[in-house]
Amino acid sequence: MTVSKYVNPYTDFGFKKLFGEEACKDLLIDFLNQLLPDNHQIKELSFKNPENVSDSVEERKAVFDIFCESTTGEKFIVEMQKAKMQFFKDRSLFYSTFPIKEQAKKGVWDFKLLPVYLIAILDFKYDEREDARKFRRDVCLKDQDGDVFYDKLHFKFLQMPLFDKQEHELACHFEKWAYFLKHLEDFEHIPSILNEPIFQHGFEVAEVAKFTSEQYDAYLKSIAEYSEAKATLDTAFLDGEKQGLEKGKAEGKIEGEKAKAIDVAKTMLTKGFDVDTIAEITQLQATEIEALKE
Repeated sequence: MTVSKYVNPYTDFGFKKLFGEEACKDLLIDFLNQLLPDNHQIKELSFKNPENVSDSVEERKAVFDIFCESTTGEKFIVEMQKAKMQFFKDRSLFYSTFPIKEQAKKGVWDFKLLPVYLIAILDFKYDEREDARKFRRDVCLKDQDGDVFYDKLHFKFLQMPLFDKQEHELACHFEKWAYFLKHLEDFEHIPSILNEPIFQHGFEVAEVAKFTSEQYDAYLKSIAEYSEAKATLDTAFLDGEKQGLEKGKAEGKIEGEKAKAIDVAKTMLTKGFDVDTIAEITQLQATEIEALKE
């Protein structure tokens, strides 16, 4: 197996290496502050033990909760995850309930909750109309008029395949982060535009050559798991695409045959044939033939 110079951030190992370790808090704070509003810019954070988030070992690798304190002293919670494709919206909603429920207090409680943000990094495009796809989607609960109904639960999704800016097009720090994450595994050296202390630290953390032998073995296993899962999804996508093409061809053939029948019916009408005869020959409905007279 050929291993790149820098870690793949979409693997469970790479994701946690960059964002889920105490030594990388500066990376996590800097990244999250690009996504959070001004009143929730993080000053301090601490990781919650992720083991009670899910009974599945595989799920625990890609989801972790972060308790945050803003620069103004406000407390809030961020749930960070590397989203999986299957039912990812359902998964996101499900995981957001854990940091909500865990705020419950015994005895008399007024149900006041801390704000919760769920931030998901997607290495896929979810199934929507192409013209409605967005690289970044910020979601909150709104009413029928588009006014915010509840301002303490937010979802932020990043569809990384939709980020297509090149190095010379990066206009802000957030876009630099997106560029860093999308291309990290492909870099052979640090691009000049990312030659800043925060990204220098990111590259240092992500350099595979600096892993211990145990970390390297764990990373290889994570790559294998990621590649297997991605291959399965890619195969399912191609199968779906093939079925769609075959269906489209069949539908196109039917439409073509009907168009030909309509042309024949029009010609027969000009020749004075009656509707019943035309219907028998073309297999069109009498109402369809009558409509051609108008």
